[in-house]
Amino acid sequence: MSEGLEPEPGAAVELFGDRVELARRFTTALAEHGEQRGLIGPLELPRLWTRHVLNSAIAAPLFPAGGTVGDVGSGAGLPGIVLAIARPDIRWVLIEPMERRVAWLDEQVSGLGLDNVEVLRARAEEAGRYEGMLDAVTARAVSALRTLIPWVAPLARDGGELILLKGAGAPGEIDAAQKAIRKYRLSDVRVEILGEGILAEETRVVRATVRD
Repeated sequence: MSEGLEPEPGAAVELFGDRVELARRFTTALAEHGEQRGLIGPLELPRLWTRHVLNSAIAAPLFPAGGTVGDVGSGAGLPGIVLAIARPDIRWVLIEPMERRVAWLDEQVSGLGLDNVEVLRARAEEAGRYEGMLDAVTARAVSALRTLIPWVAPLARDGGELILLKGAGAPGEIDAAQKAIRKYRLSDVRVEILGEGILAEETRVVRATVRD
């Protein structure tokens, strides 16, 4: 185990099931190389499982079975790589503009044998071939909702869903994003709290349906 890495919480097996070994390999790789490669901060190792990996994995059941899902600003693979491990039945498109992060994502996809993942080097607004095509779009720690919606909503198909991992300020972000919510025809915009009784830190998700 990488020195300083948080011990694996019991919830890891519950959330990943028979794919927990892949989650362990990814978390260990991130612990060993993440700070050096500018993927995570120097203080994240003692909470890497809790705050980042399981915080991402708890959202896995929300995504549509057999669908194609985009992760905008995938960065270190949080949540994209984690979700691809937890949901091998879904095709994941990890959209990331920074070359060094794309290199990391490609390494993880190859090393973990994730044949359900495509890594696309692009900004969200440059991912034109997926515009209006994705069954759902996710993002984590990318930007405030009012800025994020114009990036992610155009990628979702009519009736597709935004499933955005957010912090405790999610309700306030929704209030501040009302103009974008109207412009991009989002409906049923809500905050869901995940992980109660399972995780040490709950996850907040902003969900919305996209209409043409």
